[in-house]
Amino acid sequence: MRWFWVDRFIEFDSGRSAKAIKNVTLAEEHLHDHFPGFPVMPGSLILEGMAQTGGILLGETRDFEHIVVLAKVPKVEYHSWACPGDTLTYEATLLDARDEGGMVSVTARCGERLVAEAEIMFAHLEQSAGGDVPEGASQKNFVFELGGLMGILDVGKAGDAPASADAAD
Repeated sequence: MRWFWVDRFIEFDSGRSAKAIKNVTLAEEHLHDHFPGFPVMPGSLILEGMAQTGGILLGETRDFEHIVVLAKVPKVEYHSWACPGDTLTYEATLLDARDEGGMVSVTARCGERLVAEAEIMFAHLEQSAGGDVPEGASQKNFVFELGGLMGILDVGKAGDAPASADAAD
């Protein structure tokens, strides 16, 4: 995966559901041309953020032993847009998880406003014992790769900061 379209997970219920956010900022180059004078996040990138949220939810159910690839989007509807300054909230629900893949239902919202909703199907690819990908498969097609993933899965974990002086009283 070349780009993360998820900034962080705010809820993660293993095997059931996940909620992630994406802050849309004018610092993202694609917004300068889409559209001049009225920058909006392209629908394809909103769909990619929904797929990343759902793909990570599915991959985690099997401890990331499979490579998760987007297989099919049988349903997607766009209702609104996301502009710089908006925070997209992706909510994914796992509908089906099997050895060969799975399916999720995902929505994207800006506050209470529904931006998009989709059903997304994923397939699992097997890695070799050495971690090699199947012949003909390209890393750019994967929903995620484990090396860049772990930071956005840190949901509600306490840090190692020393206790403050107030806490000692």
